[in-house]
This record gives sequence, structure tokens and C-alpha cells, in this order.
Amino acid sequence: MRAVGPTPYVRSVPSSAPSTPGSATDVGPGYRDHLHWQRYQAFFPGALRLSADNAPDEQWWQWRGLKVHVDRVERAGAPAKVIALHGVGTYGRMLAPYGRLPALADLDYIAPDLPGFGLTGTPLLGATYSDWLNCARDLVEREKARDSRPVVLLGVSTGGRLAYDVAASTEVDGVIATCLADPCRDEVRRVLAARPEMARWAGLLSLVREPLSAVRLPVHWLVNIAAVSNQTQYANLAWADELAGGGWISLRFARSCLSTAPALPPERFSGTPLLLAHPDEDRWTPPLLSEEFFDRIAGPTRTTALRGSGHLPVEESGLADLDRAVRDFLDEFDLQG
Repeated sequence: MRAVGPTPYVRSVPSSAPSTPGSATDVGPGYRDHLHWQRYQAFFPGALRLSADNAPDEQWWQWRGLKVHVDRVERAGAPAKVIALHGVGTYGRMLAPYGRLPALADLDYIAPDLPGFGLTGTPLLGATYSDWLNCARDLVEREKARDSRPVVLLGVSTGGRLAYDVAASTEVDGVIATCLADPCRDEVRRVLAARPEMARWAGLLSLVREPLSAVRLPVHWLVNIAAVSNQTQYANLAWADELAGGGWISLRFARSCLSTAPALPPERFSGTPLLLAHPDEDRWTPPLLSEEFFDRIAGPTRTTALRGSGHLPVEESGLADLDRAVRDFLDEFDLQG
């Protein structure tokens, strides 16, 4: 394994340990201090739940002036790596149970908190979707520089679109996405917004100039966090989580998410195998919106429905479907090294 770059990951240490220059306690608090993520665990099947004893290792990455929080699970002899990308109103630690699916249990698992969410900071004027894309793309390049193992992206919610865009602009070995809805389309904007009439704001947001675009509003004022899960209590937890739906985003972030076209038209996306595993009872982005984009992809694709599952799947039936589909996908395209 080659050494990489002048800014290595900084490993987290217990909060009771003395702070030393460059240590995680010097960089910032970790999920040992922010414990809201533990409340989500009760909604997952027992084998996928996290505790303080089996939580991912926490690391920090100095990226373009930001301290990016990264969850990592390294498994001895892992033949490949999975990089999990969250969506708007969630963060990396919320996806950690997916990394415990049997189909992924032998692979290294990496999940960043993208700029503005979780424990990762935000630029002075607020993050943009381009920041998310650049951060995820640079993380992929960093992991590829560490060794030659295959890198597979797992994009959940808006992270599915992000995974597609990353794969369109840098080389990865596979993409697994739960959602591929294109927010440039009016019908997609209507379901993404907290209220359908707010979709009309997309055009008005383009008229907002700096520094007014740096104005920040609660996430759940702008996007439909209430539909993040069909489990009402789970959705309420995400709505209130200050690192997720209860956090704040700038107008420029909202504008960029709604106005940024796919990095590559689907008709030209031909080199990377892609699996769409869409929850079939998604009340936020109905499957049809993803399928209309997915059906235009030129490259090798597979699709499956996650039965009985909402937007962020926690239901046992849907997770079983996801596990089976991921295992078949990795095997078919030889993505485990």
C-alpha cells in the first residue's frame, strides 16, 4: 500500500484522552459526543444495529480548508471498498447499518459527512452541490491512490444522484443507488421540496445574489424531511437532528442542488455498472422518477425494488432485497477483487 498525500487521515481517539496537536480531540468532537445517531438503531434489524462497541472508526480529513469527518471500517483481507454517500438531511453515520449488510460485511466501508452535514463544516458562504461532488470525487481519488482494490459507490437518497455524478467524472468500479431522480425536472422539485408550491422557488433562487445567498434556513423548512422514512418516529428523529434535518443550509446550497444538471447525460453513461435499488413505497421520490432517468442509461445496469420500504430503507423486507441485489451485482461484475 502506497503512502498518500501530505494530509493523511487523522484518527479519532476517546474523548477522555488528552488532546495532542493533530489529534481528533484537537480537530473536533466525534460521534462519541454527538449521540443522536444511536436513536436510529432501534429501527434496523438487530444484526445491522450499531453501538458504541461496534461503531466505525472515526477519522478526519483536511480537504480544501474544511475538516471532513469520515467513518471507516477496515476489514482484514477486504477485496474491495465501498464508499457510502448520504443525501440532503442525513449524514454518514446514519448509513453505517448498511455497511453491516451481509453482502458488504467483507468489504472496507467508508462514509464521509459531506460539507454542511454531520460533523463536517461548511465554507463561509455555505456549501454548494459542487462542493459535495468535488469532496466525494477527491475522496475516491484518495482511496484509489492508497491501493488498487475496486471502489464501489453506495449512494442513498440524494447520494444516489451524487454517486452517479462522481462515476461520470472519475473512474470507479460500480455504483449502487437507491434514487436517481434528476432535480432539474419540475416534477422532481415538487416532491423534494417541503411543500410542492416551494418548487417554484427554484427560479427565484437564481436571482439571489451574494452575499444574500449565504442566508441559512433550517433544512426541514426547505426539503421534505418528513418523508425520509415511512416510520414516523424515525422521520421525526431525522427532522429534529441538528446534524441532519434539524440543521441549517444556505440558499446557495438549495439553489445549486436544484439547478445542477447531471454530470453526464444518461445516454452517455456507458462505462460503469450501475444498480438501482429503489424502495417501492418511497413517499419522497416515487420510483417512477428514478426509473425515467435510469431507463436512459447506456451502460450495464440492473434494477430491483426494495419491497415495503420507504425513502431511507429500514424495513427488513427491503433490506433483504437490497442485500440480495448487492451480492448479485458485485458477483456479476466481479467487483470484489
